[in-house]
Amino acid sequence: MARSATIFKVQLQVADMDRNYYGDHALVIARHPSETDERMMARLLAFALNASESLEFGRGLSTEDEPDLWQKDLTGQIELWIDVGQPDEKSVRKAGGRASQVRIYNYGVRGVDTWWNQVRSKLERQKNLSVNYFPQEATRAMATLAGRNMQLQCTIQQGQIWFSSGAQTVEITPVSVHPVM
Repeated sequence: MARSATIFKVQLQVADMDRNYYGDHALVIARHPSETDERMMARLLAFALNASESLEFGRGLSTEDEPDLWQKDLTGQIELWIDVGQPDEKSVRKAGGRASQVRIYNYGVRGVDTWWNQVRSKLERQKNLSVNYFPQEATRAMATLAGRNMQLQCTIQQGQIWFSSGAQTVEITPVSVHPVM
């Protein structure tokens, strides 16, 4: 019998001073049986960095034609497509044709350079693509914040991110891979 997704409930407060966005989000995250806490928290971090009232989680791992997160306009057109991890270049190019913007967030240090070197020549001309990664020590520390019911605060200022749960705070400095800022 196949294992079903584990449900996590998150109360997330976002204070993004870089975008002048402030919001409270009641989120329900389904963690696929093959997904780690580290990857789930990387998805949550990607949500916080792009938070809006219309941003929502896709089916991600369980569906090839859906991203981890996406934002659609009122007509159903995809404005923002977000994948977490190392998607294959065909999927990224296809997403680039369907969405106004595509953002990839790698997490952990292992294999990021190798992955980007393999897909760079086919993707770096894609004007609507940005690729970033979260350092491994930060995503591992974020994984320690994971719980079935989470109350988290995220503050973003000058490219620095602070994720807090009670007395525990994790500082994250994303690194831009493409375009290099």
